[in-house]
Amino acid sequence: MTRFLLVVPPLVGHVNPLVGVAGELARRGHPVAWAGHADQIHRLAGRDVTVFDCPMPAGGLVRPPELTGPAAFRFLWEEFFVPLADLMAPGIEAAIDAFRPDVVLGDQHAVAGALIAERKGIPYVTSATTSAELIDPLAGMPKVAAWLGELLGGLRARIGDPAGTADPRFSPYGVIAFTGRELLGDAPLPWERTHLVGPAIAPRADRSDFPWDELDPGRPTVLVSLGTANADAGGRFLAEAVTALDGLGDAVQGVVVDPGHTLSAVPPGVLVRAHVPQLDLLARADAVVCHAGHNTVCESLWHGLPLVLAPIRDDQPIVAQQVVDAGAGVRVRFNRVNAARLATAVETVLDSAGGHRAAAEAIGRSFRAAGGHVTAAGHLERIAAQHAPAPAPVPATH
Repeated sequence: MTRFLLVVPPLVGHVNPLVGVAGELARRGHPVAWAGHADQIHRLAGRDVTVFDCPMPAGGLVRPPELTGPAAFRFLWEEFFVPLADLMAPGIEAAIDAFRPDVVLGDQHAVAGALIAERKGIPYVTSATTSAELIDPLAGMPKVAAWLGELLGGLRARIGDPAGTADPRFSPYGVIAFTGRELLGDAPLPWERTHLVGPAIAPRADRSDFPWDELDPGRPTVLVSLGTANADAGGRFLAEAVTALDGLGDAVQGVVVDPGHTLSAVPPGVLVRAHVPQLDLLARADAVVCHAGHNTVCESLWHGLPLVLAPIRDDQPIVAQQVVDAGAGVRVRFNRVNAARLATAVETVLDSAGGHRAAAEAIGRSFRAAGGHVTAAGHLERIAAQHAPAPAPVPATH
């Protein structure tokens, strides 16, 4: 029996992959607790899980919509991930002292978990919820890489072990990456102890009241989603998507996710919801239009669905290119695409002659074979066993 503490940032796409892992570890008899945004974790993982609440940035992750490229990367780390680590550090330390975990499983972008575990001498494993950092996106930007190194060094001096040298984004004990070689391509991995387990597809505590009876089983269903962190930037794109789907008429059944309530006039043939039970909906969909967020991409491919990709920022351009290179989707310009081009892109991926569905289905088979949350739990058990403290010697009897 091993005690696992899961440390996550307040981002849905970083929590969801670990929900299934936590459930599988618990099913195997291991005590599991979480450290992070308690309300969000309870909403996603269930009310019965153990959560140590940590302070969070006021207002969550909010960025200027026009911020992209290296500027967006710098903003993300300087204005969100590093301040988040400083805020979470006392709560994580309290969680470790109270729960006394044998292993800490920390999200790649909730680096306080790695730094505090390192300082306390606890084995820690990285949870990588995107494939982008596995191919070193800063390789061509040495100045940005050096800047990030200094930023993380300052953070380590404040909350971690100043003598530590490991990159807190890549644990020397192991990295659990929720992706697969078929999406990564031939890019070398950053660390030999990186375990590619595919997406974690497991039941979630989803309380969405989705109107399933409004779906037309006679038409291909196309899901349009920009994720939960892009409501500030997606209004124009979602409006063009609605127009595109409406223009395709009876050829498709459009479902558009609009968490920011940006759409005012919606034609009757397109279903718009603030939230959807994504995994359940993907099981009934035929194609997906999205921002190339890693979770949505991998969950779609797991279901064998071809993609229309409109990357906005962060890791999304890298993930989008991986999908295109794999033949499972087409890419459009987020800021410039119009309804006509979106409609053409949707028709392209739905056309079986183009091979996009066949490529997506092949990736899906490889993802399912990788094992997802079940394989991840197995790796965590092995890592824990390898680094368990030696049993105390038994006193000799006379």
